[in-house]
Amino acid sequence: MSVGKIVQFEKLAKNIQSLIEESISMRSVAYCPYSNFQVGAALLTKKGTVFTGCNIENAAYGVSICAERTALVKAVSSREKEFAVIAVSAEMAGGKITSPCGECRQFISEFAKNGDIELYLTTPDKGKILQTSIYEILPLGFGF
Repeated sequence: MSVGKIVQFEKLAKNIQSLIEESISMRSVAYCPYSNFQVGAALLTKKGTVFTGCNIENAAYGVSICAERTALVKAVSSREKEFAVIAVSAEMAGGKITSPCGECRQFISEFAKNGDIELYLTTPDKGKILQTSIYEILPLGFGF
């Protein structure tokens, strides 16, 4: 199954390039002493504000929080609830692209009620960038 399309960094709009760069930068502040798996996220609101996030682990794994949810929590706690784009950066073995986990997909979809949210999933070297959307990677998200 094919989801989204691979895009070249140089061909993206400047605001998307900046968002991707922010997501890559956020990896350096991730707190991940157990997995050593650094993830960064940058979220663009429909008003043009950017919120960033990184993964924050805990010895009790269940209370850890992913980069995507960190950015969303920061945005919502700042009274923002309408989002346009999220960029996520992580480094997987073999240069594979990492996509949001199931919890994050559901969390993001909660805020896509007024329109789909575009996603850019990237490797830190920007060698692979997947352009997709939350409805594309979670077509039947839970809702009331």
